[in-house]
Amino acid sequence: MRRFVKKWRPPLALVLGGTLAAVLTLPILGIVNLRLWGNVMGWGEAAWLIAWIAIIATAVLGFLLWRLVLRPVWALDRYAQDVRNGGQPDAPTHLGTPEFMALAGSVMGMGESLQSRADSLQAYANHVTHELKSPLTAIRGAAELLDAGASGADAATLSKTIMDASSRMQDLLDDLVRHAQAASSGGVGSVCLSEVVDGLALPVEILQDGMVPLVREDLRTILTQLAGNAADHGATVLTVRVLEGGIEVADDGPGVSPGNRDRIFDPFFTTRREQGGTGMGLSIVRSLVTARGGQIALSDEGPGACFLVSFG
Repeated sequence: MRRFVKKWRPPLALVLGGTLAAVLTLPILGIVNLRLWGNVMGWGEAAWLIAWIAIIATAVLGFLLWRLVLRPVWALDRYAQDVRNGGQPDAPTHLGTPEFMALAGSVMGMGESLQSRADSLQAYANHVTHELKSPLTAIRGAAELLDAGASGADAATLSKTIMDASSRMQDLLDDLVRHAQAASSGGVGSVCLSEVVDGLALPVEILQDGMVPLVREDLRTILTQLAGNAADHGATVLTVRVLEGGIEVADDGPGVSPGNRDRIFDPFFTTRREQGGTGMGLSIVRSLVTARGGQIALSDEGPGACFLVSFG
């Protein structure tokens, strides 16, 4: 979560305007005061005094420009360099003017999105081969036995093995396509929650209706995946409420065991592998939410699973 120190800082327009005003007015004030002070304390002393005032004023302006402009640019540059090099740098907590704070939020959000996509690609490299190896092995073994002359009931069993394995491979590939599509931005928009809850795998109880900062297709995908996952684990109803900047989705199922809480969003992680689960549902949801600049987390509330989706 990106957090910035809440301190007042002047806007960038005021910093630049004040600097330009100082550059314009200080020489004029110096000339005017040189004539006034020169007649009182002598021209040499007046010139030295004005020179020291100019040096001090320049140092103050330089310090302000360094603190409010140059230092934030350096901090953002270091952060971007670390992200580009594959690191996970700590986000700067304060970045000068409000404009740089907004820019930092955008840059860090972009960095988190890119990091999430990189993690997904790495997960694919680690898991796709493993997940596809089992059905491929089953298909090859069944085909070899059929080629060796199996017939009758044995041939029918082997044919079913081939069909089941190919069906699982198709499910995995379809989920991979949906995962890739979820990671691409679907645009900016908003939709009323009550307009997209019909026809899900579970009946939906809306505890608080309202507008959600997602386009209709994206919210529909999130609710479809969460409802389907809840139904697969024995839930009978889905409760949804709109929160400030997000939504809360909960079910009345058995919940998530403590040992699985840190893994449920990982691609291919599933407790229903024997029943045909691919483990991509919650990973698809996380990729979609992250691509839209949001976050999803598993809440500790409720006897069932409770997910908090937040934006901004």
